[in-house]
Amino acid sequence: MTAPDKRTLSQFPDLPLDNSYSRLPEHFYHRVDPTPLQAPALISLNIAVAQQLGIDPDSLNPEQLALYFGGHKNLPGSNPLAMKYTGHQFGVYNPQLGDGRGLLLGELVAPDQRRWDLHLKGSGKTHYSRFGDGRAVLRSSIREYLISAAMQGLGIPTTQALCIVGSEEKAMRDGMPEPCATLLRVTECHIRFGHFEHFYHSQRYDDLRQLSDYCLARYFPEYQAHPNPPLAMLEEVIRRSAYLVAQWQAYGFVHGVMNTDNMSLIGETFDYGPYQFMDEYKPHTISNHSDHQGRYAFQHQPDVMRWNLYRLAQCFVPLVADDGIEAKKQLEEALDRYHGLYNHYYYSKVSQRLGLDNHTDQPHEQHTAIETAPETRREEQSLIDDLMALLASQQADMTLFFRLLSEQAISQQYQTLQQITPRPQAFEHWLNRYHQHLTELSLTPHQEEQRQQQMKQINPVYLLRNYMAQDIIEATEKGDFTLINQLLPILMQPFIYHKQLAQYAGPAPDWAAGICLTCSS
Repeated sequence: MTAPDKRTLSQFPDLPLDNSYSRLPEHFYHRVDPTPLQAPALISLNIAVAQQLGIDPDSLNPEQLALYFGGHKNLPGSNPLAMKYTGHQFGVYNPQLGDGRGLLLGELVAPDQRRWDLHLKGSGKTHYSRFGDGRAVLRSSIREYLISAAMQGLGIPTTQALCIVGSEEKAMRDGMPEPCATLLRVTECHIRFGHFEHFYHSQRYDDLRQLSDYCLARYFPEYQAHPNPPLAMLEEVIRRSAYLVAQWQAYGFVHGVMNTDNMSLIGETFDYGPYQFMDEYKPHTISNHSDHQGRYAFQHQPDVMRWNLYRLAQCFVPLVADDGIEAKKQLEEALDRYHGLYNHYYYSKVSQRLGLDNHTDQPHEQHTAIETAPETRREEQSLIDDLMALLASQQADMTLFFRLLSEQAISQQYQTLQQITPRPQAFEHWLNRYHQHLTELSLTPHQEEQRQQQMKQINPVYLLRNYMAQDIIEATEKGDFTLINQLLPILMQPFIYHKQLAQYAGPAPDWAAGICLTCSS
């Protein structure tokens, strides 16, 4: 992330906000001010995000931040509102959803003219809180704050977070009182698949078209001149979503709650709950203890994303064509390209991690189906598939394995492998194939050095493991903010080794397997 020139940064709080969403009809949302936290105090601030927003870090006063983002004061021009949406939760449509514990404060225009939503999570009750208290607890706020930074560091599309504000207020969770907190989420888009579902399932098609027009103008202006703008927008959403889930699979990330109301229109990881990066590569991993059927297990994520996109595409039927049959045909053709896109993005990313492919894909790039790949590519795919099956059978640490390949010379890899798996001999055949494939690339010594350097820029030393988040939560709940602020910059630059935090570069401790995560996480 490149910081803006100091001369372009604005002083906080002289940041007039806009709120274009508030100019839509009032039944799209309801207006409500945050409920102030008791005795708010700043816990952590992400300076890199502040600079991205065009805010001068020197103008950020902790006490002032606590008042603004602890719900006591509104920024100039702020027009807080709770958005209405619905969605499919664990496969079942739920019309009773909306911002139940968060408010869209407004939009900030950064020096590069990008428009950023500022959204305060844990801001109190709204019309959509149902039986909830409208609060977020410190534990879940820390987890979202950390993973936003970690995903940004890995280059995986994500919402971001500017700061966490703690308090003396308590809320009951699972029968226990926990400290409340607020988190300021930052993203260009808070529109979920569920926003479209709300108007489609209530048959309010004029509102649906108005929402579509708003999204085209703000997020996809390049498609406004397309012969069929809504169809072009959906095709872009499909591409970005395929790219996103491919990155999750390539790094072993388990979202945990892939409900349609947690899916971002612009293809970002959104609404973090019981997520995790797997310590041991187990495709059947379920990160959400409440997911009794395993719907959102790691291995199901690509298909679940396709299912979610189908639900979104259904909402586009009245937008794409007057003839419902023709609209469905066009939408099905768009959805049929999903798996080819996903495969391309997934195999490209893992190939890069193995040092076999130096091309970096972006979520907006179009690609043909992976089935049309040349034979060399198919050989790489076979190598990748066999590696993933091997990692699964050995329940090996995927992160440590890929970093080993990045750091160790070919002649030393087998010996070093003994440090991360009890059965290194299981990998011997695969390593021989991998080394043979590299030999066939006929790289010069200089090219081989470049290849390994590029691998080090894509295979992290540090990953946000559950036990790290737990260490930080426990320290922060005791009033010690040192660890959270030590690890934040490490997570944002995960490819650099930091000697003072070497303990977090190794495998997870045995006790980490006992960490239990639910939707309240």
